[in-house]
Amino acid sequence: MKILFCTDGSKISFNALKNISCWVKSAIVDTICVIDWNILPSEVFVDEENFSYSCANIADTILDYAKEEIEKHGLYSGKQIKNCGSVIESILEQTEKDDYDMILMGSHGKKGLQKWLGSVSQEIINSSKISNYISKEENNKTRILLTTDGSPCSTEVIGKIFDEINFENKEIHICMVNEDPNLLFLDGTLDTNWLLDIQKQQQIYSAKAIEDIKNIFTEHNISVEKTEILTGIPAQEIINYANIHSIDLIILGSRNKSKMDRFLTGSVSKRVIENVTSDIWLVRCKN
Repeated sequence: MKILFCTDGSKISFNALKNISCWVKSAIVDTICVIDWNILPSEVFVDEENFSYSCANIADTILDYAKEEIEKHGLYSGKQIKNCGSVIESILEQTEKDDYDMILMGSHGKKGLQKWLGSVSQEIINSSKISNYISKEENNKTRILLTTDGSPCSTEVIGKIFDEINFENKEIHICMVNEDPNLLFLDGTLDTNWLLDIQKQQQIYSAKAIEDIKNIFTEHNISVEKTEILTGIPAQEIINYANIHSIDLIILGSRNKSKMDRFLTGSVSKRVIENVTSDIWLVRCKN
């Protein structure tokens, strides 16, 4: 597995390394540190050469520390990339230059000079074509919530995580969220019998989808702690479940087909990220 680790030197970004090291079997980690020109007011005149030199020194210090942390947590340190300019463009351009499996970020960074992780993480999620891991804070690294919608994408996610995650001593939760038909129509416009039939079909479909995934875990001799079918608004139901069960890692699948698809996925992930303390692993699918 090859990871692009994005850091601004903040504690939360380095917690991301600690957290991911407890989930993945092994990984090569390239580190990128970008000092953003946009932190300075337009009215401020800056000597470009001196500012670039200062940026480089700051980035070197952060990258040296990152290398130590990567190796301390049992991962392999790869390339170190530093840049002055647009954080979003620099990260996305780097993902195009190399064959990465994942972008690793903290959910927010420092104020002032290095304030960029929080402001760019959602844009990276919306724009990147590879998987994203958003780390919130240090946690127990035990409970995993795998969400499914019964699609080929969900099956693809399972295949990917079996290659990458160390499931030893982990507590696996699987859930599927059915959107409540009542939320899609005006009150009084749905025939009761038709509504009951939709809900019945949803339950049958969801039960089979969850059972199929559970069987894959069983085939790998991995037990599943809990499965549940939920009904409501997907983001809110995932948030509620994660908070109630103290989930440490939420795995979401995302179809990598269009900008609109990535936007819709991003809107769900944004709401989840903002309302849970769990880490989020957004896995990109081809299907």
